[in-house]
Amino acid sequence: MRRSTVRTTAPLAAALTAVLLGVAAPPAAGAAPPGPAAAPPVKSPLAVGHGGAVASVDADASAAGIEVLRHGGNAVDAAVATAAALGVTEPYSAGIGGGGYFVYYDAKSRTVHTVDGRETAPRSADASLFLEGGRPIPFEQAQTSGLGVGTPGTPATWETAVRAWGSRSMSQLLKPAEDLARGGFTVDATFRAQTEANQARFADFPDTAKLFLPGGRLPVVGSTMTNPDLAGTYRQLGREGIGALYRGDIARDIVRTVRKPPVRPGATRVVRPGDLTTRDLRSYATLRPAPTKVSYRGLDVYSAPPSSSGGTSVGQALNMLERTDLEKASPAAYLHRFIEASRVAFADRGRWVGDPAFEDVPTKALLSQRFADARACLIKDDAVLSSPLAPGDPRNPKPCASSGAAAPTTYEGENTTHLTTADKWGNVVAYTLTIESTGGSGITVPGRGFILNNELTDFSFAPANPAVHDPNLPGPNKRPRSSISPTIVLDDGRPVLALGSPGGATIITTAIQVLTGRLDRGLPLVEAIAAPRASQRNQATTELEPGLWNGPLKGELERIGHKFRLNNEIGAATGIERLPDGRWLAAAEKERRGGGSAMVVRPSGRP
Repeated sequence: MRRSTVRTTAPLAAALTAVLLGVAAPPAAGAAPPGPAAAPPVKSPLAVGHGGAVASVDADASAAGIEVLRHGGNAVDAAVATAAALGVTEPYSAGIGGGGYFVYYDAKSRTVHTVDGRETAPRSADASLFLEGGRPIPFEQAQTSGLGVGTPGTPATWETAVRAWGSRSMSQLLKPAEDLARGGFTVDATFRAQTEANQARFADFPDTAKLFLPGGRLPVVGSTMTNPDLAGTYRQLGREGIGALYRGDIARDIVRTVRKPPVRPGATRVVRPGDLTTRDLRSYATLRPAPTKVSYRGLDVYSAPPSSSGGTSVGQALNMLERTDLEKASPAAYLHRFIEASRVAFADRGRWVGDPAFEDVPTKALLSQRFADARACLIKDDAVLSSPLAPGDPRNPKPCASSGAAAPTTYEGENTTHLTTADKWGNVVAYTLTIESTGGSGITVPGRGFILNNELTDFSFAPANPAVHDPNLPGPNKRPRSSISPTIVLDDGRPVLALGSPGGATIITTAIQVLTGRLDRGLPLVEAIAAPRASQRNQATTELEPGLWNGPLKGELERIGHKFRLNNEIGAATGIERLPDGRWLAAAEKERRGGGSAMVVRPSGRP
């Protein structure tokens, strides 16, 4: 692919319609136990048509966004409504207890904007946040604790985006999710499996157990899961405004939960308290930094800037791949180049990227073609680089040179969720939101119905190599480094693609692979998303999904020195594409996380 166009080889709805049209909603069912959930919307990984598009991991959430578009809302409105619904149906991945990064394309001005809604550490935090006696505490004691909870940024992100670019009130946009939480959704196999993986720690927190382990048992596939406490929280936020979460009784409930986690009597788990205060919540603010931007194959690729490392790492890798003809490369040569470019980008990310309010992050230099060329010369067709690989110096690039010692890539959890929306005016949103680990901290705020994040565990607990400066140590009000990579691709100022994925640090490699699969290898977007993935993050081994692990490419790459380990599932991407005839194509996973949900307002044939 080169320049110009991309080559193309129920009840919830009724309630939302009522809200958007300003008529009375059907009366609530009261306290009567819910019956079986209404059949969820049809789940499909591909949709094509007019009027706008939504792609997410969940059919109920995508349907909420589509109804907003159908009744005159724009892409920002649809993104917020979809995200709020995901807080109900995907509560272990995202919700108002977490944060994220929002990338928006404005069709009228043909400009791209971002919102950094990353969680922040308490004012009292310092570099020793996760140290005890000078040594890092066990990860589990940071993950399942108040200590790992940062000030949530997701509600503030919604407010910032809607005030800047939305066209509906927050109460309208939260109402579909409120109704979904109250009426319930159908439990699927993925939800049950994620609950089972968290069963032991959920059981140690009475409010979490009551919500997600009703009667002390795992939810049954096909049963109805309701969350009346979350419905009440959404209702309060819609009535009083998002500020109600950062001030007043909700804020006090969050702080009380963090500072004295409500643990089950008799539990033996070590649950450390945090030091979050009402002042931390009251002073939280989103940021509006300029997006990252690189040119790739004549297209402009925009993404989230630091505090996320997504935009810089994806951009740097694409710059390193720019001079290789990936379209004509053999499958093994393509994967080799992709793996090695990812390895180098992660080596440089580890040294240079952190919260720019605390660190001198050379974003422009990291994204320069000069630096990419200096680093790409390390990559050979018949050899494999060793990890950990030492970083380069983007401020003074020298061909094939390193700058100081190497440091291993630190751990980052692999959950999160991503949604992509577009509207009839041509506006586009790519939005990734998270509570960090699957199930976050495991701690539900009593009476509020949402799980708190464990996002501060994205900080380095200690420098990976004491000889190398680590830009990602904790600090007061500091944002931990993220790998979130919501990406929008433009051609002459008009949208071509938008995409993103969950998956912790594998988000970056997933974005690179989907982009190159679509733009270079000519795969239809849904197939680029479905293709088996590899992920190299400056580590001794590269992760492979089963589709590559069991295929012939693994042997070809091993013969030139690659080493691999199996990862059964890497990411869960969604995306949209603008077709040459003006229709939108929405795409999601075919199988990962049980398959995603792509929808358009007015379906119209095949691509």
